[in-house]
Amino acid sequence: MSVSVSPTTATARLLPGKPVAEKILTEVAEQVAALRAAGVTPALATVLVGDDDASAGYIRIKQRQAAELGFASPHVHLPASASQQDLHRVLADFNADAGVHGVLVQHPIPGHLDYDRALDVLDPDKDVDGMHPVNMGRLALGLPGPLPCTPAGIEALLAYHGVPVSGREVVILGRGATLGRPLAMLLAQKRPTANAAVTVVHTGVADWPRYTRRAEILVAAAGVPGIVRPEHVRPGAVVVGGGVRYEGRRLLPDVDESCAEVAGAITPRVGGVGPTTVAMLFRNAVRAAQRAVGQG
Repeated sequence: MSVSVSPTTATARLLPGKPVAEKILTEVAEQVAALRAAGVTPALATVLVGDDDASAGYIRIKQRQAAELGFASPHVHLPASASQQDLHRVLADFNADAGVHGVLVQHPIPGHLDYDRALDVLDPDKDVDGMHPVNMGRLALGLPGPLPCTPAGIEALLAYHGVPVSGREVVILGRGATLGRPLAMLLAQKRPTANAAVTVVHTGVADWPRYTRRAEILVAAAGVPGIVRPEHVRPGAVVVGGGVRYEGRRLLPDVDESCAEVAGAITPRVGGVGPTTVAMLFRNAVRAAQRAVGQG
């Protein structure tokens, strides 16, 4: 069913991420089964530094999902006191291990460590987050490589729910390296599920609502809780809440729930972009395994 952009006074149609993620993960499971039938067990390694409960919980969720899909999931847990060199050594070991196809460093890491320096050490072909500078360069040039998970998940979510993107005006509120900037590059590419006219605006622009109010598709990616309110949304627009902040374990989205009274379609407060982000991580991982054995 295609979603058009038109004025509405009804509550917006919800665009949940769960069915999108289930579709992607079903495809991933089939690809993992094919690799295992050929004698290759795809492996997604995880690295946790410190004892943050939330981070440890996320690792457990990813390990459980990896097991369900048929991945091996080697794991290294470094103490909070680990040095930058300790982290680099773990990543270098995973780089050298031909049996490991993807590597995830759980973020955030302790404040005395530099995540970007660690990312530079990682083999870009094993970067399942798609955030290595080489992979960002590949994205900018339209070359094959792991895609940043949240932007790729947003494109998949819009496609799954029949939201037309090609030729439409997309406005992204937020210019961060993990979402706003890569999403702009992704949705501007010439592809049936992209090919949009993309504007990136941010909170440093005093009149940013002037841009968001004209968007046919508005993606909130600022990481400022409740920044997008009904008066910032074009009636009937599609609204995607990509930016969040956490207060403990409580999720605080960029998009105020009252925007559903104005939007034509909107992602739910919980269960929107999150599930698709995780699904894309595993899609990157299985594709890394396929490339490593000459199938990709």
